[in-house]
Amino acid sequence: MSGADAAGRSAASQARRLRGPDELEIVAFERGHFTSYSACGIPYWVGGDVDDRDQLIARTPEEHRERAIDLRMRTEVVEIDVAGARVRSRDVGSGAEAWTAYDKLVIATGARPVRPDLPGVDAPGVHGVQTLDDGQALLDTLAATEGRRAVVVGAGYIGVEMAEALINRGYEVTVVNRAREPMSTLDPDMGRLVHTAMEGMGITMVNDAEVSKILTGEDGRVRAVATQDAEYPADVVVLGIGVRPEATLAEAAGLPLGDHGGLLTDLAMRVRGHENIWAGGDCVEVLDLVSGRERHIALGTHANKHGQVIGSNVGGGYATFPGVVGTAVSKVCELEIARTGLREKDAHRVGLRFEAVTIESTSRAGYYPGAAPMTVKMLAEHRTGRLLGVQIVGREGAGKRVDIGAVALTAGMTVDAMTALDLGYAPPFSPVWDPVLVAARKASAAVRARGA
Repeated sequence: MSGADAAGRSAASQARRLRGPDELEIVAFERGHFTSYSACGIPYWVGGDVDDRDQLIARTPEEHRERAIDLRMRTEVVEIDVAGARVRSRDVGSGAEAWTAYDKLVIATGARPVRPDLPGVDAPGVHGVQTLDDGQALLDTLAATEGRRAVVVGAGYIGVEMAEALINRGYEVTVVNRAREPMSTLDPDMGRLVHTAMEGMGITMVNDAEVSKILTGEDGRVRAVATQDAEYPADVVVLGIGVRPEATLAEAAGLPLGDHGGLLTDLAMRVRGHENIWAGGDCVEVLDLVSGRERHIALGTHANKHGQVIGSNVGGGYATFPGVVGTAVSKVCELEIARTGLREKDAHRVGLRFEAVTIESTSRAGYYPGAAPMTVKMLAEHRTGRLLGVQIVGREGAGKRVDIGAVALTAGMTVDAMTALDLGYAPPFSPVWDPVLVAARKASAAVRARGA
């Protein structure tokens, strides 16, 4: 197995549950210092919500080895020889190389952060945040830096989460974002709500701005981030521009890649055209159940499920991964941000005609203490009324409501059918009509009106 985090670790563990050491030898390569950790938790560790790095680690290398998994840390796979059914590995410390034969190969190489080719991007004080090592390096910089100005480049999930982490650390935070609004995983009208809330939290938002270079001082350390129009002083810079599938080895080995650069697999997570090679996690593309197209979504939830499927199949059982609907949830300070299914531009891209509606509601009955505003946007297919997507922005109690939409999308429900869903109600938890159902009613009415 190449890679020992979410997908690789889950695959190894599941295969071991099904087959003992005498029946199946498992060798896993990991180039980093850690295994089985929550990369999604790194911003909360940096921000101080999680006290200790080790709280993010689910299972140590020693615990894997106790389960008869030959885990080789600080060892990276540098070549896959498909014809010879072997991989070439290199010890990161010594540089020593060796070939290892395989009967079954699992590729779980994850994703690589986008790091733009900019002047000054490698200067001290400029950090990506992808691994526990990255998180520790950033914390070390924050501890050693006297200034309190931070610039975050990018306003996707990592960008907004790191903006919150740095606010929690007492920094003045500027977010430079090349898109029109933050959170491009939302439609711009919903992203505008995030923009307004972030500015209300004291974060300076700079949208429609492309970073041209990172400026350094006489000591070589970062001092500012420059765009075409302005400079933004910085004592630390965090890159939150996104990730791409890490499929370099697979591509060099001639394995099939999709339009987004990720490995292509069948429903059993077997690499297409290769009987004894599987792939899972952030290095693959998966089927979008709403659009019917392949897409790349880097989330630990998917990676762990991929690993369970792969481990079952490698271990002699049978399992499949049917696809995703693109559900994600995040937060910046007290604001919760969620989406599932298609955005407007996604629906246009695949040729779907749709109705889009937006409603304002509250997280609880309006008269109940703590009721907070919530905005729900819903897309429904023209004529059929099939649900296509849900986006939610609001305060406490908003984000996880997106799961209603995720289940409805997976089931292929119409917005009209959604209005009859028997959801839990009590004033501390919801209005009589849950906000998602209010949006479904409005969407259903829009579909009927357009069809009239």
